[in-house]
Amino acid sequence: MKVIGLTGNIGCGKSTVAGMLRDAGVATIDADAVAREIRHNDADARAAILERFGTYEAAELAMVVFSDAGALRDLELILHPRVRGAVRARLAELDEGKVELAAVEVIKLIESPLADACDQIWVVRCEEADAIRRLAESRGMDEETARRRLRSQSSQDEKVAAADVIIDGSASLDETRRQVERALATLRSA
Repeated sequence: MKVIGLTGNIGCGKSTVAGMLRDAGVATIDADAVAREIRHNDADARAAILERFGTYEAAELAMVVFSDAGALRDLELILHPRVRGAVRARLAELDEGKVELAAVEVIKLIESPLADACDQIWVVRCEEADAIRRLAESRGMDEETARRRLRSQSSQDEKVAAADVIIDGSASLDETRRQVERALATLRSA
């Protein structure tokens, strides 16, 4: 099985590209969804979050961790090892099921040991103004909140430097789909 590591900053279109991959028959794993499952279903994780933050309600956690780098680091120390383990287990299940191609959508992929599980790193990048506009439209964020979220992530330049494939998330949906189709065709023929 070949594994695509799909990353990019918030608001750049990772989820849109993941949807296009699913439409093309690629099995996808969303690390954010895995993290939500763990926050809700893993008693040890819930207890650790509750002990550190006093809550594990998503909106309250987001307000705290995206305004305090130390708090974000603490939450990542609680969740990321569990998420990595769950993602690796799901990849193993897909591989046993003879899946040809899988994609893992991970916002902090480059910084994670999960990058080693990927055959290719795909980065969805976009103009900052597009990301801010999308975050306002899709998540109701004001401009300062959106900028704070973007600042909490590694730069697009770092991600692009590690990329095997770069998808322009500021392009039209049709052009983005063509970029995905070309990259998939190249990967499948390799």
